[in-house]
Amino acid sequence: MARVIHVFRRPDRFVAGTVGEPGDRAFYLQAIESSRTISVLLEKQQVTVLAERITALLGEVAKRFGEENLQEGTDAGSPRSDTDPLAVPLEEEFRVGTMGLGWDADSSSIVVELLAVTEEEIDESVVLDDTEEGPDALRVFLSPNEAKAFADRAEKVVSAGRAPCPLCAEPLDPEGHVCVRLNGYHDRNPVAETETETETE
Repeated sequence: MARVIHVFRRPDRFVAGTVGEPGDRAFYLQAIESSRTISVLLEKQQVTVLAERITALLGEVAKRFGEENLQEGTDAGSPRSDTDPLAVPLEEEFRVGTMGLGWDADSSSIVVELLAVTEEEIDESVVLDDTEEGPDALRVFLSPNEAKAFADRAEKVVSAGRAPCPLCAEPLDPEGHVCVRLNGYHDRNPVAETETETETE
């Protein structure tokens, strides 16, 4: 069966979002264009990596081709902020395995490609390619401003989870935290304990 590549050349929306409470969140990327909506499931770390790589690619494009390449088209100016939740009903098309990123000089667009997870080893030649063999994929073309807005929102979505422990940087749970810096003791407020210890020294 031939692979399915969902291509969004002029998406109305491409965002990262979550479902669930902090500590138990599922992460999605969602592309919308006219009446089409495709949502894919991925890991929190993948969202972080994608946002970081988009930001790095935008910097590389500006360095190699000039800032004017980032301002071409109809979206010049500040990135549009999208704070709305994911569109529902939320139907998962596939879970993301491999991610690809590129620059399309013809359209002055960042191209994001998300490939479905597969048990077989992925041949890198299928990434950003229309070959009939390989995993299903979601391919989205973003203007530089749209790409910047996506990366900004993705970073906020990731950081909106559980706050980090000030001692070990691991996520804090509402019911408490087993901190390795406190030799594994379960403590609800490691900062307060640290301050107490400092006062008695």
